[in-house]
Amino acid sequence: MNKLSKILILVCLVVLSPVIVNSAEILQIKSSNTILVGDQNRNLTIGLFCVNVNENHELEATNLLKSEFPRGSKVKIKPFGFKENVLLAKVFNIKGTKEMTELLVAKDLTSEICPT
Repeated sequence: MNKLSKILILVCLVVLSPVIVNSAEILQIKSSNTILVGDQNRNLTIGLFCVNVNENHELEATNLLKSEFPRGSKVKIKPFGFKENVLLAKVFNIKGTKEMTELLVAKDLTSEICPT
C-alpha cells in the first residue's frame, strides 16, 4: 500500500502541476514588415503577413509598431508560411487584442495585400 500511495502522489504531482509556458517576445522591429522575436533559446525573423508599406510611410509605420509593441513585449505568432527563410506570420499582443497588420491598416499606412 505504501508503494501504491507513492506512485499515486507522483502521478498527481506530474498531472496537476502547473506547466511553465514561455511566450515569444519582441527583440527588435527592423522595419515596417520585419521583426525579430525570441523565446528562451532561439531567435526568429518574422515577416508580417499581407503587409506592403509605401516607402513614404516606412518610418511612420515602424515607429507605430515600436510604440505599440515595445522591445520585450510578449506576443503570440500565427504562422502562414515561409518566404526566403523568413516566417510569414501575423503577430498579436499576448492578450490577442492588437495585431500588427491591423494597426497599420487602421492608420492607413498599408493595405492588406491578400485576403484575411
